[in-house]
Amino acid sequence: QVQLVESGGGLAQAGGSLRLSCAASGGTFRLYSLGWFRQAPGKERDVVAAINRSGGRTYYADSVKGRFTISRDNAKNTMYLQMNSLKPEDAANYYCAAKLNLLDSVYNRQDEYDYWGQGTQVTVSS
Repeated sequence: QVQLVESGGGLAQAGGSLRLSCAASGGTFRLYSLGWFRQAPGKERDVVAAINRSGGRTYYADSVKGRFTISRDNAKNTMYLQMNSLKPEDAANYYCAAKLNLLDSVYNRQDEYDYWGQGTQVTVSS
């Protein structure tokens, strides 16, 4: 089974950028569809973006379209989330998730994912 470790969180100013990474180990990375989710205090965990196994198809929540970019490097067993034009409402704990699948689909519901990282905190100052 795959283990996931997020990094790259921290403090950014509104309008600034951060790049999150999700490093995977213990599994065949290219067989997993992946996603980024976030949870702010007192709120439910929501999908941010998702990507299929090959990286050719993506999904974005409406709130981040045009500002965030999800990508993956299967040679490095790593997924990324480039976050630009950050807003205070983007502040949350960000989680990466993985789903082993043979369909090479994009999955945007958290109940579809099998493996989760511990999260990385993103804070955005106004």
